[in-house]
Amino acid sequence: MLKHLFPNELDLGLAQAGVSGLLAIILSMIARRRRIHIEWETVIALIRGLAQIVAVGFVLVLMLKGPQWTSAFMLSAMVLAAGATSARRTKTIPGSFAVSFWSILLGSGSVIAVMTWAGVIDGAITSTVPIGSMIIANAMNTNALALERFRSEVESHIGEIESALALGAAPDMSVSSEVEKSFSASLIPALNNLRSLGLVWIPGLMAGMVLSGSSPLYAAIYQFVVIAMIFGSSGLTALIGTSLIRKRIFTSAEQLVLVR
Repeated sequence: MLKHLFPNELDLGLAQAGVSGLLAIILSMIARRRRIHIEWETVIALIRGLAQIVAVGFVLVLMLKGPQWTSAFMLSAMVLAAGATSARRTKTIPGSFAVSFWSILLGSGSVIAVMTWAGVIDGAITSTVPIGSMIIANAMNTNALALERFRSEVESHIGEIESALALGAAPDMSVSSEVEKSFSASLIPALNNLRSLGLVWIPGLMAGMVLSGSSPLYAAIYQFVVIAMIFGSSGLTALIGTSLIRKRIFTSAEQLVLVR
């Protein structure tokens, strides 16, 4: 229907964005009837999301015409933004931004660097930036899930943790159960993506490669490669994030500073 009403491609895109945004707003209104207030957060997220992706589109048009090394600046900016976004969900954790930034940088950056060096990711900007952005975005989500779950687990077991500390347990050991649970929970989306690949969903990268003329079989294999890289990056990010955060919730006197 929209294609007939808006023959111009730009107008069609804006109309499609409006309809999809309306769906999200309707959902937030339904949630409000159940006293779940996410309406303003939803509106702000929609506006920011549209503005940011349009701005990135303009930047990409300029960067794709530039030298290959400029992709490093683009990916670095993405890591910085991912760290800030992830930390916003865990403000009550001391040093959450530093933990988020370093865990995402090391988790996603090492995978991107090694895979580019090995030739798994093409060094061209047209490959490095899109694939790198997917890896960074999933690392961001994994880190946010890990830190949020860790915070929740610690707050739910403050009594047990403080009792363990009082009995002489090392801080690392007193929260080992919480670290294990947060790490496992944060990897659920990445594991589900691997398990459901091709059965529940066909990612856009594979479809795009087929439409651009690549062999369907190669496109399918490379899509698996990307999802496997995302899983590896997510696991490494969660491992680094939980290792860093467990040291920041205790004082030098081994007292718990994260309280309910």
